Amino acid sequence: MTDTPTDDPFADDEALDGDPLAAARALDAADPLAAYRERFVGVTPSAATPEPVLAYFDGNSLGRPAVASVERLQRFVIDGWGGRLIRGWDEEWMELPFRIGDDLGSTALGAGTGQVFIGDSTTVLLYKLARAAVDSLPERSEIVLDTDNFPTDRYVLDGIARERGLDLVWIEADTEAGVTPEQVSAAVGPRTALVVLSHVAYRSGFLADARAITRIVHDAGALVLWDLCHSAGSVPVELDDWEVDLAVGCTYKYLNGGPGSPAFGYVNERLQSRLVQPIQGWMGVRDVFLMGPEYQPADGLRRFLSGTPPIVGMLALQDTVAMIRECGIQAVRDKSVALTEFALRLAETWLTPLGVALASPRDPERRGGHLTLNHPAMREVTARLWERDVIPDYRDPGGLRIGLSPLSTSFEEVAVGLAAVRDVLGELIHE
Repeated sequence: MTDTPTDDPFADDEALDGDPLAAARALDAADPLAAYRERFVGVTPSAATPEPVLAYFDGNSLGRPAVASVERLQRFVIDGWGGRLIRGWDEEWMELPFRIGDDLGSTALGAGTGQVFIGDSTTVLLYKLARAAVDSLPERSEIVLDTDNFPTDRYVLDGIARERGLDLVWIEADTEAGVTPEQVSAAVGPRTALVVLSHVAYRSGFLADARAITRIVHDAGALVLWDLCHSAGSVPVELDDWEVDLAVGCTYKYLNGGPGSPAFGYVNERLQSRLVQPIQGWMGVRDVFLMGPEYQPADGLRRFLSGTPPIVGMLALQDTVAMIRECGIQAVRDKSVALTEFALRLAETWLTPLGVALASPRDPERRGGHLTLNHPAMREVTARLWERDVIPDYRDPGGLRIGLSPLSTSFEEVAVGLAAVRDVLGELIHE
């Protein structure tokens, strides 16, 4: 495991008042993960990308592709798909969702073998696992969720509640704080079947206390499903140690699987024989090629598959998983904290005087890998920044969201990008 730099040249006011860009370059020089940046497409000029963007602040929505993924995908098309043709299913592809799942689980999710699989979108996996969970507790009639969870989570659970005649119990989440163990304790009870929360809040980056909340849910006799979309590949996760029941997450953010790459699902082994997933497809049966008249679910994790796995879509994430395994997820987290702390110092110096407010936890222990900076003009700021090759994203109300992917983001990139935010916002204020 790699240590993070402790000599921070940006930690004092002189660096702020002097040359922030030089301070950023010094941080890059001391960064033990700096070399990983060169393993991503588009960070330096090349024949394919002659003019890289100045600053990419959206790694928490779509990560950059790994250079190794370019070769992997080309090789697969020519040798795997083109060369082996349908033989590939028998030789490798049937087990690929579970092999990649095991690699992801052991590297970034704290999950033992046979509990993580790749397949379907986050929305579909969320539906399958949440529906299976509530159906396993027919004597209970409530699903607990929060008002600030990602729209998909809220929409899917609303649909399941209507399908099964269940009640939704809402936790009123602070959009700048998040859901606390105390709130969960007050919301659960003998009627609770399932609690669904995000480990890292998509809007503010609030990092929930998953261990404590999971224990509270279990004490109430219910199951918990964690959304790890903004955690996986950025924040250490210990699903087995926390005794989590179920989890889902996407692979195109910090795992760099590519646009629309399939999600992952986690089903704790103690629940696999108990849960019945609702989308009964041919890939989830005991004997896939028997083509029998009745649906007979497979033993173990395969029963949570439905249709044919999207093999091409799951290939690229293997390269980021390999990088995380090489350097260690804790080193990734340490770099993430260093990047967001650096960004906060710049924001406090450059943007606070312009009326910008932090809409994320100030304590890095309570924050994931992204920050949200609030100002009424941020929607227009975002649009103008994109025209200048500085790419954050926007979330209502008034939030400029800065997602800093640790393996592909430099401190200099952060300084350049936030300087552009300062300049564009200043222009708008004075127009």
